[in-house]
Amino acid sequence: MSSRTLQRSTYYVLTALIAVTFLLPIVWVVVTSVSPNSATSQTEGVGLGNYTALINYGEGLGSYLWNSVIVSVTAVVTALVAGAMGGYGFARFTFRGKNLVFMGVLSIIMVPYAALLIPLAVWLNEIGLQNSLVGVGLVLALFQLPFATFMMRNAFATVPKELEEAALLDGCGTASAFTRIMLPAVRAPLVTVGLFVFLIAWNDFMVPLFLVGSTNAPLPLAMVNMRQQTMGVIDYGITTAGVVVLAIPAVVLFLSLQRHYIRGFTSGAVKG
Repeated sequence: MSSRTLQRSTYYVLTALIAVTFLLPIVWVVVTSVSPNSATSQTEGVGLGNYTALINYGEGLGSYLWNSVIVSVTAVVTALVAGAMGGYGFARFTFRGKNLVFMGVLSIIMVPYAALLIPLAVWLNEIGLQNSLVGVGLVLALFQLPFATFMMRNAFATVPKELEEAALLDGCGTASAFTRIMLPAVRAPLVTVGLFVFLIAWNDFMVPLFLVGSTNAPLPLAMVNMRQQTMGVIDYGITTAGVVVLAIPAVVLFLSLQRHYIRGFTSGAVKG
């Protein structure tokens, strides 16, 4: 066997093992969600009993999904707008203490966000956003702003200044050049930031746990309440059905945007 054949064989074996490692838990969750179990809503045969129970639980699956959509969209829009504007400012403008301010923004990453939830809850109460899904989205966006600002700062730094200068010479103002020239030039990093923030917000449990009640809960928080059956027995059926439903939008969105996602990381994150 030649060295090249051995390398290719090793590559295929390793990639197959990695694929199985990641796919096996997903397959197990899907199979469990439709399999019979005495402690679940699907007690006999293979079927959709767990999904039926999930749809009819509490306020209804549609309500919990809509709550998750509100939280995720709020977080994504806020992070994209603030991150793009902040990244553009750090990449293009020179002002006293710029590097110090930028390091201050990045230092937020080192603070465990659980430690900030109580003061943030007090602050949301002061501005009238207590028990608000929009408030949850704003908090999640706040925690992702350092990453968004870092990515967008590096992305804007890779765009030639000549493009912006040509737009200014043609009569564009700074705001017009930003929206018409700079943002289209960093489309891939914008998609990367938006998708990353969406995945975090869509799956987050702790922030909604602190900031909203069970009747106003997104799906990850509602799933915790679904797990408990009589006598404290865990309903794995409805739990796995909820995991499948929760994963579908994230998987579809990631597969649809993965080309831009990878390009955004490789084009923006590598420039310091």
